[in-house]
Amino acid sequence: MDLIIEIQAAKNNPERLEELYQNAIQERNVESFHSALLTCYEKTPDNLLFAAWFYRIRQVKETAEKPQRFVNWWLAVPLSFLTGLIFWALSDFKSLMFLDHLPYLLLLWSPIATLSTLVFITVSGKKSRFRAVILGMSLIALFVYILLLAPGLNISWKINHYIDLAAIHIPLLCWGVIGISVLGFRSSKEDRFTFLIKSIEVMITAGLYLIAGSVLGSITIGMFEALSISLPDIWLRLIGFGGFGLLPVMAVTSVFDPSLAPSEQDFSQGLSKFIATMMRLLLPLTLGVLVVYLFVIPFNFMEPFKNRDVLIVYNLMLFSIMGLLLGATPVHLDDLSPQLKKWLRIGIVTVASLAVLISVYALSATVYRTIDGGWTINRLTIIGWNSINISVLFWMILKQIKVESDKWIEAMQTVYSLATTAYLVWGLILIIFVPILFR
Repeated sequence: MDLIIEIQAAKNNPERLEELYQNAIQERNVESFHSALLTCYEKTPDNLLFAAWFYRIRQVKETAEKPQRFVNWWLAVPLSFLTGLIFWALSDFKSLMFLDHLPYLLLLWSPIATLSTLVFITVSGKKSRFRAVILGMSLIALFVYILLLAPGLNISWKINHYIDLAAIHIPLLCWGVIGISVLGFRSSKEDRFTFLIKSIEVMITAGLYLIAGSVLGSITIGMFEALSISLPDIWLRLIGFGGFGLLPVMAVTSVFDPSLAPSEQDFSQGLSKFIATMMRLLLPLTLGVLVVYLFVIPFNFMEPFKNRDVLIVYNLMLFSIMGLLLGATPVHLDDLSPQLKKWLRIGIVTVASLAVLISVYALSATVYRTIDGGWTINRLTIIGWNSINISVLFWMILKQIKVESDKWIEAMQTVYSLATTAYLVWGLILIIFVPILFR
């Protein structure tokens, strides 16, 4: 009762209320403080100080009551080692080459990692096993399709370009397979958006594991070399490619809970918070680079019209910006203060607008080269990707102009949701129809 009286007396004194709270912590009497303050809030709900403490206490209790995540390491570890052993078995580039152009491992690494991840997600998250089997068989069928139709292009440069195209786009389709296994064939824009955010987390986590593994592998090899022992090639491949095979399932296991929908995942702390903050910090830097680049373009205007490598750089730039905008977009409306959300929205729209200008310039160069030299596999691919990304950015800008300020994040999620479908469809079209169109 004394504590209630003290808290009531401090109803307009934030400093005194905080002092009472700190005393309760020292005396290990926090629960009594919470109970007393809630009693005071119920008596005077219009008091802003008590209301602020009410929501603070509720947040603390919700966090404390949040169930611990169960991680199925008993399944993740064996699947990771199995994937690593398969990578190791396929790492002999001298004998395991597809049409004497590309190692089988560069074509197969993502389907193999995806099948292992499918097993982990399906078993740990209790997803539909029938759906997982269908998706796995579809992935295998797609790879068989590539193996059968690539030689039919006859001309060596066409075959090589198609194999390179497949090696780049198979990981995209594998990511789509994982997405369907998690989301199903029908999903909300919130779940799609949060799945995209979690995908970025998985990739960054895998990159961190790769750095740590590379350091460990280098130290291991260096220790043997210090004793004048040179490890045979087969063991070097086990350390390198076998170690790389451990990463996909381990990265997914580390940051994604298969038992929860993507929108129910934790984005409030750890790597999620770091990535979001990093992307937002990079936004003004990217804006500065784009502004400077626009001023430089007139002095080297014809360069992309003559040099194919410049166009490749433009495409990489565009995909990087798409990833940056995605990572900078908040998951929830209340993740940021109103002022920060306002400036973040302005920054996203401005970067998207400048990216559209540069991308239209790059697309015009690709179209010019196509008119001048005819269709090729690479030109078709670049024109398609440029057109999709420009459309997505333009639609993003248009939506932000029309939508109310309190719904701009929801509008961004809608754009990303439909953009995901466009990406997967175009990737599938390229792999299926290029061998037919360029036969």
